[in-house]
Amino acid sequence: MTMRPWNIPGRLRSGWLEVTPSQWKAMFAAWIGYLLDGFDFVLITLVLTDIADEFHLRTATAASLISGAFITRWLGGAALGAMGDRYGRRAAMITSILLYSLGTFACGFAWDYTSLFVARLVIGLGMAGEYSAGATYVLESWPTRWRNRASGFLISGYAGGTVLAAELYKWVVPYGGWRWMFWIGVLPVLVAVWVRRSLPEAGDWQRQIAARPDGERPNPFRPLFTGRIRGWGNTALAATASVALFCVFTPVGAGGVPWLSGVAALCLIAFAVQLGGRRGWLLYVSLMATVFCAFLYSWPIQALLPTYLKTDLGYAPAQVTDVMFYAGFGTMAGCWLAGFVGDLLGTRRAYAYTLLASLAFVFPVFAVRDSLPALGVLIFVLLALGQGISGILPKYLAGHFPTATRAASLGFVYNVGALGGAVAPVLGARLAEGMPLGRALAQLTFGLTLVVVLLVGGNIPQRLGRLADRRAPDDHLVPEAGGAGTLPAGAAPGPASGDAAPESP
Repeated sequence: MTMRPWNIPGRLRSGWLEVTPSQWKAMFAAWIGYLLDGFDFVLITLVLTDIADEFHLRTATAASLISGAFITRWLGGAALGAMGDRYGRRAAMITSILLYSLGTFACGFAWDYTSLFVARLVIGLGMAGEYSAGATYVLESWPTRWRNRASGFLISGYAGGTVLAAELYKWVVPYGGWRWMFWIGVLPVLVAVWVRRSLPEAGDWQRQIAARPDGERPNPFRPLFTGRIRGWGNTALAATASVALFCVFTPVGAGGVPWLSGVAALCLIAFAVQLGGRRGWLLYVSLMATVFCAFLYSWPIQALLPTYLKTDLGYAPAQVTDVMFYAGFGTMAGCWLAGFVGDLLGTRRAYAYTLLASLAFVFPVFAVRDSLPALGVLIFVLLALGQGISGILPKYLAGHFPTATRAASLGFVYNVGALGGAVAPVLGARLAEGMPLGRALAQLTFGLTLVVVLLVGGNIPQRLGRLADRRAPDDHLVPEAGGAGTLPAGAAPGPASGDAAPESP
């Protein structure tokens, strides 16, 4: 009898043989979605001046197009995550990628600021769904001891998208205009949708559904809509949060940003308390704060690095593109490295130690001015350590939630925390009003990185969560001792010993 990978007993399977072709296919499909996410983020920053010129926009108004996607991310993460918990990770993935592709393609047809802003709102919905459904799908499909690597490989797609956008920009925009960049951005999505049509469902989710004696599917939103009064109240709460965020991130809210931000924060915390329940609300809120700080330390450099290179260093567009290539490739390499280090040391230790190491390179990056090669090497190392470690952030977050509510919980917590990415550029620009931009970015990055090291390294979210739930496991993604383990993608619910063997020809 020929020993194929799926016929090898679990105790004999080692190395890459543990990851089956269907699991690699799941990774590739989700990775393409993350690639487009990174492509779009850098794309909108690269073409922002072109858009402002064509639509005659002020700088502040044009910049709100970047923040537009953040207004709907929290809602998309929760809604599409809940869809993934109830109807399967695959259905939610396909829905998110269709929303994302529609929004990206529509940007190329925008005729004014309003139409482009609406397209950015749609992108935010799909982007958030990609994080909740895509991350949980891959993590629940791959072998348990490979899940940090799965997380790192997946998030590297985002960094790959930033590199791709920077390289395409110098070839496409000067000859075809900014609209072609958005039209090109839809092509990888078509590939992802084609692949996802034939993907099996995530193993952990299948097993969890099969284990329910009544066959009832989970509904993470049930606590929000039990009873007419609570249902209407939470609908009004969602509308209030969305309107407040819209005002915060657009010129509409000029002069009222502090109190509008407070209103939005209170609304989102109210949702977190209800979704987490009596035992989980402290965990939800502390994880939201951790992710918020993670975005605050990482996004000032991502968003303002091109501005720093052009204004403070006087770099030409070609030189800016070169540095952005180093930055994007450094982040991608760091994501790969983070996955291996996470599986070697453990997720939390790897996160804290790698961030500590990154601090040694923060100030040197902004001390180099006249040497492009030296700056390229330093920015590569800094982002490999400081940004690349975010490759295991989905694994870190997902381990805090049970399978039944994992996609909705991860989607909500991650995308609410991601609002830090919208705040970060504004905070960096405000600090730069009283000092050089480079120094402001260095101080912001260094200080907030230390905060995240303390939160993650000190296991603060888990410790706070156990104040309300002392029986909470350390990691929901690790099977219980003596349990069945992880059900591979495509296998029928039951003992998890690998992918189901294909029928003989």
